[in-house]
Amino acid sequence: MDIPGISSNDPITTRLGQTQFGAQQLDRDAFLNLFVAQLENQDPLDPVKNEAFVEQLATFSSLEQLEEMNDNMVASIALNQSNAILSQLTQSSALIGKSVTWADPDTGYETTGTVERVKLTDGYAMLSIDGQDVPLAAVVEIQGDAPDESTTD
Repeated sequence: MDIPGISSNDPITTRLGQTQFGAQQLDRDAFLNLFVAQLENQDPLDPVKNEAFVEQLATFSSLEQLEEMNDNMVASIALNQSNAILSQLTQSSALIGKSVTWADPDTGYETTGTVERVKLTDGYAMLSIDGQDVPLAAVVEIQGDAPDESTTD
């Protein structure tokens, strides 16, 4: 049996959430405004204890620190991803002109060819080997410099 107003996707709950709070979050200014309003409107005969105010401030301070730590973690992850892509590109570019063997991921068949260029596709280094795009991860062996075709005996 469904009880109206309990589910988060219930029209009553959704409508109330949108009209009262919208998609906004409680930020520092809103918290401070609420805090000051609470101070101004408290009952002078039964004021809120100092411990309660200190607890609210400490909780909000902890929340701000967690949000800052989260932002720093996101930035760190983005930097690590960028470094990984740069590392793949650097490693791949060292293979230009080298003869390599790679395994086809579908068939397992190994092919040897010369790396002509490197490009990034969807965040992965792709080697152009004899006109075919091959992921760097598919390379199973590096033989060294490709034989020079312009030299004749």
